[in-house]
Amino acid sequence: MAAGRGAPCRIAIHRDAGHGSGMNAEPSPYLVAPEPGDTRLTTRVAGLDHDGRAIELAVVNERPLTIYLNRQEIVTVMTIGDRPDELAVGYLLNQNMLRADDRLTGIDYDDDLEVVVVRTERETDYEEKLKKKIRTSGCAVGTVFGDLMEKIDGVVLPETEVRTSWLYALSKRINTTPSLYLEAGAIHGCVLCERDRPLVYMEDVGRHNAVDKIAGWMFLNGVPADDKLFYTTGRLTSEMVIKTVQMGIPALVSRSGFTAWGVDLARQAGLTLIGRMKGKRFIVLAGERRLVWDADLSRVDDEDGRSRRKASITEDA
Repeated sequence: MAAGRGAPCRIAIHRDAGHGSGMNAEPSPYLVAPEPGDTRLTTRVAGLDHDGRAIELAVVNERPLTIYLNRQEIVTVMTIGDRPDELAVGYLLNQNMLRADDRLTGIDYDDDLEVVVVRTERETDYEEKLKKKIRTSGCAVGTVFGDLMEKIDGVVLPETEVRTSWLYALSKRINTTPSLYLEAGAIHGCVLCERDRPLVYMEDVGRHNAVDKIAGWMFLNGVPADDKLFYTTGRLTSEMVIKTVQMGIPALVSRSGFTAWGVDLARQAGLTLIGRMKGKRFIVLAGERRLVWDADLSRVDDEDGRSRRKASITEDA
């Protein structure tokens, strides 16, 4: 894996080779896909059902991961434990601690210590920045450092069109993809898409972690954002909007609902914000100018019960 902007990057992963690599036994149309069959991401737990019968089910694991930038400890996040390199890089990018032109000299991960160290050519010191935090609505220790919202001012996102036919194709494809959510629940998914093709599907216990993994993957692989769409299974909150804008992606789509501040920030940044995307239905509350209404609804299927998630049945997730 190469570092962002063509810089060489050493990644030392001190664990079993292949864990969290995104490679599946079967060929996948995704560049990175969920790995619901990876037993290291879940634990089998015994219990009783509503009739008092003994059951055993898979539940997702939570592990602490402490992120360092050079010699400075930045944060400890709770994560399922896969793709620590991309999570760390994406987190630092979305906190404005890594810059777009930074050259990485290494990413070192120790599975036993549960520590990942991102190393840069540039000397870094974020002691003052670490004192200024805002607790967000994201689960699993979601924090955004206070100056991130300044990035909304003056941002110019690309005017990439968003065809409704792409949205319907993406929704069907993503919600029928084998995933940890469908296997065990209690997890969020985020997907980087290009036109009607889902490219990278990341999952984690916190939606912000899944976003950061994708941001890190894009940086490390030099993938442009201007022609991409971003899909999430979670709510369209201020944090989700800020991080999507940070990545330079012009459209954010979810099967769940909105927060008022998320909508306000999306309108301020010119981000296309589409929520409650279920079956034939969706609602756009910002950036509707990018939409091209080309889908023939008579050819779009309603969402069947097998592909429904919790958010489509009872509440926003």
